[in-house]
Amino acid sequence: MREEKIKAGKFPVDVAMVERLIAAQFPQWTDLPIRHVAQDGWDNWTFHLGDRMKVRLPTGEGYAEQAQKEVHWLPKLAPLLPLPIPVPIGVGQPNDEFPWLWSIYDWIEGAPATRALAGEVRFAEDIAGFLNVLQRVDTTGGPPPGQHCYLRGADFATAYGAEARKFVAELGDRIDNAGAVAVLDAAEAARTVAPVWVHGDVAVGNLLLRDGKLAAVIDFGCSAVGDPACDLVMGWVFFTGAAREAFRRTVDADAGTWARARGWALWKAALLAATGQVTHPADAAPFEVIEAVITDHQGA
Repeated sequence: MREEKIKAGKFPVDVAMVERLIAAQFPQWTDLPIRHVAQDGWDNWTFHLGDRMKVRLPTGEGYAEQAQKEVHWLPKLAPLLPLPIPVPIGVGQPNDEFPWLWSIYDWIEGAPATRALAGEVRFAEDIAGFLNVLQRVDTTGGPPPGQHCYLRGADFATAYGAEARKFVAELGDRIDNAGAVAVLDAAEAARTVAPVWVHGDVAVGNLLLRDGKLAAVIDFGCSAVGDPACDLVMGWVFFTGAAREAFRRTVDADAGTWARARGWALWKAALLAATGQVTHPADAAPFEVIEAVITDHQGA
């Protein structure tokens, strides 16, 4: 993943550079060892700083806005949420070597969710409960959807409706095309609720477990104040059976929000299916997601 970032035109960031940044701006931590994390992401380079901290540096100018948002909002959100979230303990400034704001966080112990939890009711209820609390946080001054969050929280039809229809059309008779179009029609017709805080990327890699239980929620780079439908796609992308029902029963969402959520899930699954992109191993296969979304819409 790190090599792909460099090949994509983003300059390399390595341990030596991070050591220089720490020495220049946080000399109190100069003696702590720095090493790559085992599972790096796309939006940020992430490094261990000693055993109890991590350094995150945005991989491009578009992601730098996410870093600025997290630095401002995560300390405000953290005391109001029922689980730990990353909170910056140091903010690095741009310089001649690295051009954007970067951050130092406490290291939160935990392992990403695995497919083995897809049917676990307790896990589904815990995620739903976290989202319920997040949605009740005061939205005053919160960032509206935009490019900083890839339009997560925006009106589905405006954000990705046309693209979803394009990919559905490309899939042709490989899927129930009429059923998929009906899902998109319903998503675009459903009235949007009052804006709330949304995480924007509720996915297995951002849900940390300890002792088999949800212990922390990380990576708020796509957070915004908008439509919560985008946060519900795990209902089809990950959960199965009783866990799917528990997630739906527990999370605060009306029928219109679920209709828009099916649109979000179908858009992403159709994109992955049409382009042949690799999915996360803990997620359901794109064609399975499409079938589940259509079936759910027909039973709504």
